[in-house]
Amino acid sequence: MRSGIRRVVVGMSGGVDSAVSALLLKRKGFDVVGVFMQNWDANEEIGTCTIEQDYKDAERVCDRLGVPLTRIDFVKEYWNEVFSNLLKDYESGYTPNPDIRCNKFIKFRSFFDYSTNKLGADAVATGHYANTSFGTYLQRYVSNKNVKLLQAKDAIKDQTFFLCQIPQDSLRLTMFPLGEYYKKDVVKIARENGLYNVANKRESTGICFIGKRRFQDFISEYVDKKPGNFIDLDTGTVVGKHNGIHHWTLGQGCRIGGVRRPYFVFRKDSKSNDILVVQGTNHPALYTELALTSRVHWIDPGMEDLVKRQGILNCNFRFQHTHPLVPCKILQTLDNRLIIRINKPLRAVTPGQFAALYLADECLGGAQMLNVGPSLYSLNQSNRKDIQEEQDDSEEYQNSLKPPIQEARHNSVLH
Repeated sequence: MRSGIRRVVVGMSGGVDSAVSALLLKRKGFDVVGVFMQNWDANEEIGTCTIEQDYKDAERVCDRLGVPLTRIDFVKEYWNEVFSNLLKDYESGYTPNPDIRCNKFIKFRSFFDYSTNKLGADAVATGHYANTSFGTYLQRYVSNKNVKLLQAKDAIKDQTFFLCQIPQDSLRLTMFPLGEYYKKDVVKIARENGLYNVANKRESTGICFIGKRRFQDFISEYVDKKPGNFIDLDTGTVVGKHNGIHHWTLGQGCRIGGVRRPYFVFRKDSKSNDILVVQGTNHPALYTELALTSRVHWIDPGMEDLVKRQGILNCNFRFQHTHPLVPCKILQTLDNRLIIRINKPLRAVTPGQFAALYLADECLGGAQMLNVGPSLYSLNQSNRKDIQEEQDDSEEYQNSLKPPIQEARHNSVLH
């Protein structure tokens, strides 16, 4: 263990994961301090944001554990680094992932810096389901060695996808107490230790500032309507109208009335505000094997030289947290962008989303996808069998998760 680790500052969200993380740290004998991060101005919302209740729940947990709790405002940082970028992406036709940027800029930058510089933390901890090569409590810390981000024991709850952009310096001094636990066991620990207010709490899904509203209603408050047409890719005819490309993402059903087969989004044009659509959820235009990204972030900086020396790296790819890993080949360009060739066609690979890369159980890092394609439709490969195989694989993977997911959701009425 890194010598001299005494004070650990843990991010307290008001949920069961951070509560049990704090409990486990206390059991290990650390001087634990809790920090509740407010990243959104609740005054802008009317009955939709649960931040005050979350803070009260965090207070109750900390009181029971004997952990001092500090409330810190990162509203400005969140707006500048996460939310403003989200709006720009939507206006440009991208579909962003604010959770990844929040982890990169808020939890593993602003929170980390505040904890180490203001609260005297020797290390920080969060309730993420993840592991590192330094061990749960930094027991394998090595001062002159880079740390690796590893997948959690609970494959369903594993959150390394959302951590694929976090900086090396923060990760080196981060503990993930839940990395070797299953969610059901975390809930059980909370109950056994009297943390009923979080053990019986419904697990939060989605983003606080959206609350119970439909996303399309929320985003309309910040991005002006820019009406356009739905245009059938195959016929070139206008088949409907929409109020802005920011309401739609690739592969999404369009709910266009008066048609025999449903339409799905194929491509968005930010200049004309038109959306090209195709009929059928497995239309070949929705499938591609190629993605081009922005500058890549390697969690272990040593990966950059390794990839450049090898030329082409064989690894695994995912662009959605719940999707199975798929083998791919990557080429890093001279300006550190990536060309990703996926080993089989995937549906709705979406610009704006992040490509997270893995080798075995290590999350190497990732990059935001800027362009995808060409599609199988444009390559005249409409009859490829692996389109159906990809759907079957995805359904099999989702079905394999169903019993645990249902159990987790049942228990998280207990979150």
